Amino acid sequence: MSSLREECGVFGVFSHGTQDVAGTVYFGLFALQHRGQESCGIAVNDDGIFTAYKDVGLVNDVFTPGVMASLGRGNMAIGHCRYGTTGSNDRANAQPLVVNHIKGRMALAHNGNLVNSSELREALELEGSIFHTTTDSEVISYIITKERLSATSIEDAVSRAMHRLKGAYSLIVMSPSKLIAARDEHGFRPLCYGKTPEGDYIIASESCALTAVGAELERDLLPGEILVFDKNGVRSIRDHCGKTESSFCVFEYIYFARPDSVIEGCSVHEARLRAGAFLALEHPVQADVVVGVPDSGIDAAIGFSRQSGIPYGVGLIKNKYIGRTFIAPGGEARADMIRIKLNPVAETVAGKRVVLIDDSIVRGSTSGRIVRLLREAGAKEIHLRISAPPFLNPCYYGTDIDSRDNLIACRLSADEICRELGADSLGYLSVDNVTKLTNNHCDKGFCTACFSGEYPTEIPGQANKSRFERKISEGEIAHGKE
Repeated sequence: MSSLREECGVFGVFSHGTQDVAGTVYFGLFALQHRGQESCGIAVNDDGIFTAYKDVGLVNDVFTPGVMASLGRGNMAIGHCRYGTTGSNDRANAQPLVVNHIKGRMALAHNGNLVNSSELREALELEGSIFHTTTDSEVISYIITKERLSATSIEDAVSRAMHRLKGAYSLIVMSPSKLIAARDEHGFRPLCYGKTPEGDYIIASESCALTAVGAELERDLLPGEILVFDKNGVRSIRDHCGKTESSFCVFEYIYFARPDSVIEGCSVHEARLRAGAFLALEHPVQADVVVGVPDSGIDAAIGFSRQSGIPYGVGLIKNKYIGRTFIAPGGEARADMIRIKLNPVAETVAGKRVVLIDDSIVRGSTSGRIVRLLREAGAKEIHLRISAPPFLNPCYYGTDIDSRDNLIACRLSADEICRELGADSLGYLSVDNVTKLTNNHCDKGFCTACFSGEYPTEIPGQANKSRFERKISEGEIAHGKE
């Protein structure tokens, strides 16, 4: 669980009457807080009048009672919680984005990462567009707004824009009269919708957020599908469906999603149990206890225990008031959080051979620290098992792995990593088995590019999306960019 980041969660509600839709979004974002803890925002639509608020911080900190009261009531609202893979962590980059244009207003919440964001942004800038953020979400908003000038409807504008957007995007777009949900043709990131007993429609990154507001899951959006929610109900547009093979991010099952979510018909909890069982079959070991690293390593540890017959034990206690370590920006802050986040349970591990289950190793710093904690608590042996394959490649679709430079598996072999972390043995889940975690519940294809290097799209030629967040160079001054 070392330093992985996934950028956000999206949530939307369409009601047939004026009510406290902001409160519904508030609880939905709580359920999606694990997907992003940098910033959050809510935009409310009351018959075409938009009221929005966003800021840096957790949902509970940003949306005080006073702020919630200021949002008022309405019949539609969308929300967003963010960890940025493009753009710095500041209030300007928080979402939803609200756009005023000649045909009205629009609010947008985006989960994913475009691979052609730089090219699109440069083309828009050359046409005179002025950007206020450094996110690719603003690029999407400009493309949709531009298409809206000649499109007959907001959903037509979204459909036209999708021809130009390449990469990962799960979107919720709010117009004065409609709520639009859209998913990229590859289906990289999750997006689903449900319905409350009162007939309100809910859109969310994960089904756990539907449950949190009393909605029942209807289904996941298809890759390439657009759903339109308005006074007439819900309508599906599938012009972009079936254009390419599905490439759902398999790491949603391993780490990102909440275990109580159901994605593409498969329980995330069950997928992680299967990951642990596969690990036990691939890397058997003689041991006394199986310990999972909270939180996403616990289900896999239970699966390993069941398959191997080695008892499961609670060997690490998590301070629940500290967010995920991958959420902390900057190495020093992350290290400080690791020191206070986990505590070993000596009674579980002292004098024992321990199988330690974690979901991933990225840089290796967190894993090494956890191994040392268990050694200090008296563990006799520590056999590290990882419920994902080694990270060997950058991700361009929303996981914050932007280069091979900091990936420990790119510079060390498994045996060398094992020694560096201080473990007695190390075993990774194979790429072959990681694609079997859904046990045939999901007939979609998976993206495993961060493990295998097989990318389902063209990859960016250069990563210059954050050029406004660095000091200008002499060469750029020479080319008129001072």
